[in-house]
Amino acid sequence: MGLTTSSTGRGASADSTARRYEAAFSVALAGNPNVGKSTLFNALTGMNQHTGNWSGKTVSCAEGKFQTPIGTYRMIDLPGTYSLLAHSAEEEIARNFICFGDADIAVIVCDASAPERNLNFVLQVLEAMPRAVVCLNLLDEAARNGRAPDLTLLQKQLGVPVVGTVARKKKTLTALTEAIDRVVSGKEPPCPEKIHYPDAVERAVELLSQALAKFELKRLNRRWVSLKLLESDLALSAEITRYLGYSLLSDPDLGAAVEKVRQQLAIEGFDLTHLHDIIAACAMRQAEEICREAIPNANARKDTPRKPLDRLLTGRVTAFPIMLLLLLGIFWLTIYGANYPSAALSALFSKLTGMLSEWLIAIGTPPLLHELLIDGILGVLCRVVSVMLPPMAIFFPLFTLLEDAGYLPRVAYNLDRPFQRCNACGKQALTMCMGFGCNAAGVVGCRIIDSPRERLLAILTNSFVPCNGRFPALIAILTMFFIGFSGGLLPSLLSALLLTALIVLGVLMTLTATRLLSVTLLRGLPSSFVLELPPYRKPQVGRVLVRSVFDRTLFVLGRSVAVAAPAGLVIWILANVTVGELSLLSHLSAILDPFASFFGLDGVILLAFVLGSPANEIVIPIMIMGYLETGQLTELNSLSATKELFLANGWTPVTAICVLIFFLFHWPCSTTLITVYKETKSRKWTLLAALLPTLFGLLLCGLINLVATTIGF
Repeated sequence: MGLTTSSTGRGASADSTARRYEAAFSVALAGNPNVGKSTLFNALTGMNQHTGNWSGKTVSCAEGKFQTPIGTYRMIDLPGTYSLLAHSAEEEIARNFICFGDADIAVIVCDASAPERNLNFVLQVLEAMPRAVVCLNLLDEAARNGRAPDLTLLQKQLGVPVVGTVARKKKTLTALTEAIDRVVSGKEPPCPEKIHYPDAVERAVELLSQALAKFELKRLNRRWVSLKLLESDLALSAEITRYLGYSLLSDPDLGAAVEKVRQQLAIEGFDLTHLHDIIAACAMRQAEEICREAIPNANARKDTPRKPLDRLLTGRVTAFPIMLLLLLGIFWLTIYGANYPSAALSALFSKLTGMLSEWLIAIGTPPLLHELLIDGILGVLCRVVSVMLPPMAIFFPLFTLLEDAGYLPRVAYNLDRPFQRCNACGKQALTMCMGFGCNAAGVVGCRIIDSPRERLLAILTNSFVPCNGRFPALIAILTMFFIGFSGGLLPSLLSALLLTALIVLGVLMTLTATRLLSVTLLRGLPSSFVLELPPYRKPQVGRVLVRSVFDRTLFVLGRSVAVAAPAGLVIWILANVTVGELSLLSHLSAILDPFASFFGLDGVILLAFVLGSPANEIVIPIMIMGYLETGQLTELNSLSATKELFLANGWTPVTAICVLIFFLFHWPCSTTLITVYKETKSRKWTLLAALLPTLFGLLLCGLINLVATTIGF
């Protein structure tokens, strides 16, 4: 389990009408999570790939092409799933493509170091789609653990080609492409082993298979269709009807045959309500039998040397302190690693803006248009990019490295119990962590949560943790009012420590808001889910960097730029259009001042948050612009000068605390709200996503201001 490019990032926003590759054959790439499926896909297809949303779904699948001696293949990287018994949109997509996608072949990827966890799924796929090749990936890891499977024996037991690969080494993929060619060309027709069911079930399946003989089932397997008719899965029956173009059960003879075999099964003691479990248990039992023969030490506990590390990272006493230390380290690296590139970008943009300004003057651009473009639109865009890009370019790779190494599923494991007590899903921990990089990416990441109710809980509460766009402002205020301006390692660590404390507050408020919603608007019990703790693996640094930059950083930055440009226009108009002797900005600040003062803020601060909705990076520059009454976004030369300006305009330590709290808890940025609407397709839930953190923030600020006023602080 984890957040991949199939669930977040660039692919998540791809057009559902994305072009299909021209190819002679199509391949369904299927498998459990954490088996190296995406690595295999990338190794085979290289740059010949794109990602698109499936029609009617918020799930995206990557497609690519590769060439073999017999032609070009279009490969579809399906979402990782543990079963064809679909319980989520991702599993439904995988099942429907395998069963009804008319693919020429399925490549089923397994973890060679632990195939006993995957063979149950292999048998299910072979039952629905016999044209398949089983790919045992991570063969090197299996060999190191002394558990390399007998590929020849497995192939004999399964009845389809079985090949071993190490996806990171392209030379090991030749055997896979050759096996695919043999199956597609008919040189090695598969004859998959059937799953053995109780005699009564086998007789029922045989009778229904005979009754189905008169129907044109296209590529559907008669034995598989017979089993599904017995199970009476309404959703799957609808998919079969849609695929065939007619309803099988509308035929009176087949309907009578189904009713007859169900009655006979009931007489023989097979409760139809539990038939689904019986069928699943048979597949699991047969998979275990295959493993005992073909895999050395099949009953041995896997990853025994790693157990001490798991006891440390998931232990009752050590798990949370280690999580906090890692969080502290990532924030410290993100904040202080971004300082220099952010300053360099700012200087570069300043130089380019100056050159553009000179050119506009030279060609005779009207002064009003010149100021609107340079001081308004371009000023905001440059500020957003220079402040937002460097921390994202650091945070997302660090986050993805933890994901690639296998640590993030352990974070979900650690936080599963707190979220379960809030009637939510433990996977919300992963989407919440994504929110530290960008709340919009965190909202898109909520697609990995199966239950619609729990997915909505995660979406509505994701902005309770601050994104990296808020970090610079939080650090600036902490430095000005609570740390001081002396340089060195200690102040930087203290800054990261205080920021971590604010993050912990955000996590606690996330749990509180989730619990509140789960007992009011979104009542329900937490659903169960399979959480696999994958083995620790050495991260692929190169792939992580590419994936982080292109699929996450640039994706989020693009959305932010799209909303920042019109915001720059609005801010410039408000700051430069006057009514009387004051600008519209000053008038609006005066109107908001009485309301804001109740919460320990002032009108300029509150208006800065409102106008900074497109991007949190511009909130403090808007405050400075409001206090100085300039007509453009302004940054002072130093934090000490900024502090002096704030103090001169009535700021106190209480004001600083209230601003920190409101930076943590206020409406999400425009990019996030747009993403919430795209994910929920509901104005009501989008409005609630904006109101919920704002109400929490105002309540906390009001309480802090009230207590401070009462005690005369």
